[in-house]
Amino acid sequence: MPILLRLWQEQVEGLPGWQVHRHEGYRAITVDVTAFWRPVLVNCPSKHYHPGANRALPAVIFGVVGQVGEIGSQRIACPLAFERVHPKDPRETRLWHDLLRWVHRRLEPDEVAVMDAGVKLADLHEAGLERYVLRLATNFTAHRNQPLRYSGKGRKPIYGEKVRPLSRTHKGKVIAATPPDHVETWTEKGIEMPAEIWNNLVLPGVLPGRQAVTFSVYAIYDPAYTTPWLLATRLKVKASTLKAMYQDRWPVEQIPLAAKQMVGAHRQFVHAEESIQRLPELALFAGYILSYLAATVPGLSELLSEYQINY
Repeated sequence: MPILLRLWQEQVEGLPGWQVHRHEGYRAITVDVTAFWRPVLVNCPSKHYHPGANRALPAVIFGVVGQVGEIGSQRIACPLAFERVHPKDPRETRLWHDLLRWVHRRLEPDEVAVMDAGVKLADLHEAGLERYVLRLATNFTAHRNQPLRYSGKGRKPIYGEKVRPLSRTHKGKVIAATPPDHVETWTEKGIEMPAEIWNNLVLPGVLPGRQAVTFSVYAIYDPAYTTPWLLATRLKVKASTLKAMYQDRWPVEQIPLAAKQMVGAHRQFVHAEESIQRLPELALFAGYILSYLAATVPGLSELLSEYQINY
């Protein structure tokens, strides 16, 4: 499979219509995990959270890594890897660990790993990723990278001030959000987009200091969505750039969608140890090819017009 993906990547990037998406010089490398549900498979190797069931269900899960570009006026993600679970440790946490290590080894200086909220920020720091955009949970909290000022009584504080980017309600009481360090505003398609930004933060439980891994949090308010996007990054970029980078993550979801709904891999009846991994892996590749063809093959009306002109 790695050879197939590499050859197909070279084929797509060699086309005259292929355009790489760049934002302030960076291009997005999307990282995600998808699941092929196998609820009645005996000894299913892994589980994945199902929002409809509100619990983890048996599934064959894969990590998907892709780079984003545009062809035929369509934004697509060209897959770089379909990562299987570890044969001796099929947990999703181990899969994310392997995915992040894979990305860390291969991420180029002008590339940024973009991920949804399925992975923890601490895991990114543990993997050594320096260029990333990660969507956070709405109840995310962090701390300042300097200890609280000593009040003169009791033990001197060792942790920084708690930062809560978004307000929340707990037991009927509203917990206010921390005021942002600064606010950026820009206009996008005639709509004003505000973003609140907190800089020089560390994760809870991390001692502040020069050796601490710091990051920034952006709360981007898009009127098209009921809740703001809460994004974490270590990059020093504009809020509008960060929003565009995160939007470049979305095409990676088209690959498993096409594999399951168009190829029909949402239903599988294989049971051999290798087959339950190989079939969805090939379906993901076929789903990507279908997405590529949908973006590049002329529409029926264009084909009919050309036929009438020639004949």
